[in-house]
Amino acid sequence: MKIIVPMAGRGSRLRPHTLTIPKPLIPIAGKPIVHRLVEDIAGVLNQDIEEVAFIIHESFGKKVEEELVAIAEKLGAKGTIYYQNEALGTGHAIMCAKDSLSGPAVIAYADTLIRATFDLDTNADSVIWVKQVDQPEAFGVVNLNENNEIIELVEKPKEFVSDLAVIGIYYFKDVAVLKNELQSVLDNNIVHGGEYQINDGIKQMMAKGMKFVSGEVDEWMDCGNKDVTVETNGRMLHFLHNDGEELINEVVRIENSTIIEPCFIDKDVVLINSIVGPNVSLGKGTHLTNVKIQNSLVQTHAHIRNAKLDNAMIGNHAIFDGDFKSISIGDYSVLE
Repeated sequence: MKIIVPMAGRGSRLRPHTLTIPKPLIPIAGKPIVHRLVEDIAGVLNQDIEEVAFIIHESFGKKVEEELVAIAEKLGAKGTIYYQNEALGTGHAIMCAKDSLSGPAVIAYADTLIRATFDLDTNADSVIWVKQVDQPEAFGVVNLNENNEIIELVEKPKEFVSDLAVIGIYYFKDVAVLKNELQSVLDNNIVHGGEYQINDGIKQMMAKGMKFVSGEVDEWMDCGNKDVTVETNGRMLHFLHNDGEELINEVVRIENSTIIEPCFIDKDVVLINSIVGPNVSLGKGTHLTNVKIQNSLVQTHAHIRNAKLDNAMIGNHAIFDGDFKSISIGDYSVLE
């Protein structure tokens, strides 16, 4: 089994945090989004992972590439890097990894996290993972027949089709079939909004009678902007805490401070006269003095003083001293 991860976008809706780091490497509960995504998919598949192919922008740099290869190697898989240097759509992104498009594979876009327990139907030609939503008109949805097979993909339906939204994770029994259809999409210049889309390749597969089924996930968590990323961090903390995972490092200095779980607190964190939690992640080397913080995400080596924070997201090496509440400041910012 292979996992293909298109992640070349910089994540403009999550700026300033993505000005210095790609969105899929933003940590959620102490671990990068893409790391959690790949681990969660591997857990659902319950199969050996042969390769994880990451499709990135070349500007991400060698350090990011090394981190991604290390994620694959932790799963006992080969890590492969491909480049998509032009934003030409989801179908184009997948085709940038065409040398890896063979055999059974999962394609997963790296801006979402899941919790799922279903068994993968490996007899189907494809499984499209979905989640029931309250406002299906805001999503792409699947239309099912009486046998619960997918017969149609509908993007942002104006009239009700179904409430099962496509979350951007797909299984293909042989991904080479999708590759051939996407090559046809490229060759015939089938574009929407100037971009080549995976859905056009999927629709061509459906037209040839291939069997598509749905796999419904238990939880679907977005990381598209600051507010939903902070919310996702809190939800993930609750899941991990309930799973019994140890989230607070032993190497934490605590002086006259209280931790209200669930929280992730990395090593070398210093807490002085502070109340931390619930739903807070503090990266390595962060210092808090006279701080009350909840529902927030702080990356590494930040120094925060004299603050009451809720729904805050603070970048690496930031310095913050002030009476603000809901803030979003990027790496190396200083507010004193």
